[in-house]
Amino acid sequence: MTHHPRPDHLSNAHLDALEEETIFILREVAAAFERPTLLFSGGKDSLVMLKCAEKAFGTPATGGRIPYPLLMIDTGHNFHEVTDFRDARAKELGAELIVRSVEDSMARGTVRLAHPGESRNVHQSVTLLEAIEEFRFDALIGGARRDEEKARAKERIFSHRDSFGQWQPKDQRPELWTLFNTKLQPGEHFRVFPISNWTELDVWQYIAREAIALPALYYSHQREVVERKGLLVPVTELTPLKPGEVAEMRDVRFRTVGDITCTCPVESLAATPEQIVMETLAADVSERGATRMDDKTSEASMEKRKKDGYF
Repeated sequence: MTHHPRPDHLSNAHLDALEEETIFILREVAAAFERPTLLFSGGKDSLVMLKCAEKAFGTPATGGRIPYPLLMIDTGHNFHEVTDFRDARAKELGAELIVRSVEDSMARGTVRLAHPGESRNVHQSVTLLEAIEEFRFDALIGGARRDEEKARAKERIFSHRDSFGQWQPKDQRPELWTLFNTKLQPGEHFRVFPISNWTELDVWQYIAREAIALPALYYSHQREVVERKGLLVPVTELTPLKPGEVAEMRDVRFRTVGDITCTCPVESLAATPEQIVMETLAADVSERGATRMDDKTSEASMEKRKKDGYF
């Protein structure tokens, strides 16, 4: 079947509705909670949320500001292009940026790697829960989308977490007519997902429409990679070649950016948001399925991580 992009007037109406819902949720968080924070990695989904937050609350240039801090849980193995972009964007908006590191959790002994080469990505939950306790956050705004994988699709927009920071799918609250039950017991908090109803395609169409700047890794560039288990693994100090492997230069881009040890690019010549929109229309593999090594281990891996406190 041939796919065609939506006509402009339909696409804009659809994006307007998604934007309006996201702005409503961001404002609802500001009104309902005492100590919310917005999870901000410098990735495309969090940058879309940040754009909606600008529209919701204004910018320093218009006399407004985002009323909650930005929070990043850093594995220490992130692409420097992304963390540099994160810092610059926060500074541009005059937003408070809080960074907490998995390395600090390792130094405290609350995170212990099973082996030296283990991905730190799976241990972000510990550092996140420590940050929640440190700042007593009662709501964390995240950029998860329901189309990412099966466990994400079970989420509510306002996703309750118990006093241990854990997600219990059967204990989530109904959400009818955009009415959200935000009551909390001591020690509990919410994860809030304002772009839950967006898809990867919606995100790229919005990026194109709003001319949202992104880290260059999202667009086609030449990179040394090696093919491994059906994925293109970037060759870096953290992900070196294995015996017998041969690296090659390919034109690639990243559909998602995260920990270097588990994030892979895809082959692509798409160098603009509009070209990525067309490429996304033809994609038959999910964003995480095509790019994340840590989600390959089991279909239930993400659900288990979420129950343990993951984003």
